[in-house]
Amino acid sequence: MSGFLTENEIEQTVESLVNVYKIDRSLLIKFIGTDKYIQMNKMLLNLNEGLMDDYQLVRMIVIEKGLFLFAGSNDIVRDLRSLLLKQLNKNILIQLYDRNPISNRKIQSPTHMPKALASKRWIMGGRWARDFVQTLGFPLAFSGISIPKDHSTDPIQDIEPRKSVPPLVEYQRGLKEKMLSVLNKEQEKTRCVVTLPTGGGKTRVAVESFIDWMQPRFNEGKYLLWIAQGEELCEQAISCITDMWQEREFPESLRVYRYFGGKTIKYESLIGGAAISSIQQLYSRIQSNDESLNEILANCGAMIIDEAHHATTKSYEILFNKCKELAGEDLFPICGLTATPGRSNEETMTLVNQFEAYLIHPSLPDMRRYELNPLLYFREEGYLAEPIFLLHEDGEEIEVADYIDNEDADLNQEILTILANDERRNYQIIEYMRSIPLGSSSLVYACTVAHAEFLAMMMNSIGRNSSVISADTPRSIRRMHIAAFKRGEIEFLFNYGVLTTGFDAPKTDHILICRPTSSIILYEQMVGRGLRGERFGGTEYCKVIDFSKNIKRHGEPLAYARFIKEWQIREVSSIDQSIIKNKQLN
Repeated sequence: MSGFLTENEIEQTVESLVNVYKIDRSLLIKFIGTDKYIQMNKMLLNLNEGLMDDYQLVRMIVIEKGLFLFAGSNDIVRDLRSLLLKQLNKNILIQLYDRNPISNRKIQSPTHMPKALASKRWIMGGRWARDFVQTLGFPLAFSGISIPKDHSTDPIQDIEPRKSVPPLVEYQRGLKEKMLSVLNKEQEKTRCVVTLPTGGGKTRVAVESFIDWMQPRFNEGKYLLWIAQGEELCEQAISCITDMWQEREFPESLRVYRYFGGKTIKYESLIGGAAISSIQQLYSRIQSNDESLNEILANCGAMIIDEAHHATTKSYEILFNKCKELAGEDLFPICGLTATPGRSNEETMTLVNQFEAYLIHPSLPDMRRYELNPLLYFREEGYLAEPIFLLHEDGEEIEVADYIDNEDADLNQEILTILANDERRNYQIIEYMRSIPLGSSSLVYACTVAHAEFLAMMMNSIGRNSSVISADTPRSIRRMHIAAFKRGEIEFLFNYGVLTTGFDAPKTDHILICRPTSSIILYEQMVGRGLRGERFGGTEYCKVIDFSKNIKRHGEPLAYARFIKEWQIREVSSIDQSIIKNKQLN
């Protein structure tokens, strides 16, 4: 099983719920809420789709709930389970109860069995869950047996050797040679900043370089401390380290420590290896004088800072001071990774000067062309996809100067919620998404989690397979949705805030930005998810649709305007026509 409902399983389930068990519409509406149901029907009427019938409603709920349709302990799910059980043949119901008796209760009357069984604890993959779905004739996937084990919940993971990965391309090999040269020359005093355009493979190059350099040091109980911004990037680093270690065919295993997301590492488990952490957790554990962190810092063999533009903050200053206290003034090799933006090198040089570091950039056949515009060079060489940018007309102008968060200088939650509830704006977003060709892969950035859920339900209700990923989505389910998206089983993957970094789906051909931002870094991260070029297994073009044209800050456009200018992107009025025209010219 793939861990994701197939179209046949969806159809079978819908058919059973609608025509076999005839589930009451009032119960179905409870799954999405009366207000949202009314809102959705209003939107469908505006789209000339007509009111939602029972089949559409059930199909939407089945897709939305996925493998968890019958799971949980809330009253709505229990009512659904009870209603289904009441329709079983009396003898089959008794046999089901006999196989799954209620602890400390002896029920003789079949009349009372459905309610009792419906309240029985549901464990995904458990015996009761499996017996329930099989007895009622639903696909076995709903029992949860196809959900893969989530190793990311384990604070410790041992990586075994042997795995094959694609080789580095020429410029990546050159970067690796430069990094190893600096490491071998400067040793513990190494300070470097590696700069490479978004999608150029800086994580892969850094991991491969430092794995090779650290391998003998791991046996001495040393640690590679990798610092990333948020759990997605931390998991991306672990995935890359895993691939590289197994590809190298080292004779010993490597221990990886997940030191983020509130996970705790026991002191007794420390034997050296790769510690992957977020700066937020490092800062918190420094304050609490965590003995495991003290051990890692005291024996740190190298530190890599991903998204190194964050390294100028107070949190990093506190971290470096703690490192000097435990490891000595000379510290250990420190390497910062940063994407090469279309903007000036001012931010990169600030990092270089702060760390008194070597600036390491790729060596390419035409360095003059690369230095004039790194992003354009990588696009023309096929390493990056060409962004085709459409700024969607979006109604009357909205001034957001009074809705700026003081901490990160970006739009605050209040204005994002207002935009998420804007019916006219949502109509335009949905109307555009309907026009996207069937079989496309569209990554959608919503204003809020509720906004992502609403848009996904709307698309599912009109027959376009969609899923939502949020910070609350279990990591195993998140991976299943992403895998299904990569396989083309999901057309639209909606999210809020969790797929800006550390997410890789090379065949993404549409990026829809419904969430406005004044942060150029966040904007580049969102768009960057679709910029993998054909030479890296991606696409020739990535279509970017932004719905922020009418949103201004002090009368000026938001981050998209800077992105268009700095990445030298041609704005178009019709994406498909522009692509046809480009192909004709070529």
